[in-house]
Amino acid sequence: MEELIKLALAHGFTYAAALNPAALSVRGEVRDMCAAGRCRAYGHNWTCPPHCGTLEACGERIAGMSGGLLVQTVGQLEDSFDIEAMAETERLHLDHFHALADLLRERWPGVLCLGSGGCRLCKSCAYPEPCRFPERACSSMEGYGLLVNDACEAAGVSYYYGKGTLAYTACYLFPQA
Repeated sequence: MEELIKLALAHGFTYAAALNPAALSVRGEVRDMCAAGRCRAYGHNWTCPPHCGTLEACGERIAGMSGGLLVQTVGQLEDSFDIEAMAETERLHLDHFHALADLLRERWPGVLCLGSGGCRLCKSCAYPEPCRFPERACSSMEGYGLLVNDACEAAGVSYYYGKGTLAYTACYLFPQA
């Protein structure tokens, strides 16, 4: 796991820590937040609910994993309206996340890559047409019913780094050998 943490940090993440998939629990209330449509992706994106699978199926997939890595990108904001820094932090996080996901898929086929928010490989999802990159598409932690704060706590990392910061969190879960 130390090698994976070093690899994640070398890929540009601010923080990386071991994550035990057995410590994760899927929550209906998180999925309900998706269904409320605040991000407008529910039912309109292949990697978001309900298309990413039932809550039970997501829980079973997580339960079949033996190890995990939680990663974060933390950005500094000048103030709560610093849209440029927010967008840059998100862009960096997505770049780091997908680059490491591609590498991990080569080494560990079956790795479950759960991002921060929807997939966003494409500017707009092809839904209802077939996914353009099904081998690279990633669901979000929330789409799988995970409360990000709980995952951070399970990995022993902060969820909030104080005023003037913004953290994006994702994880990679590894199949049993």
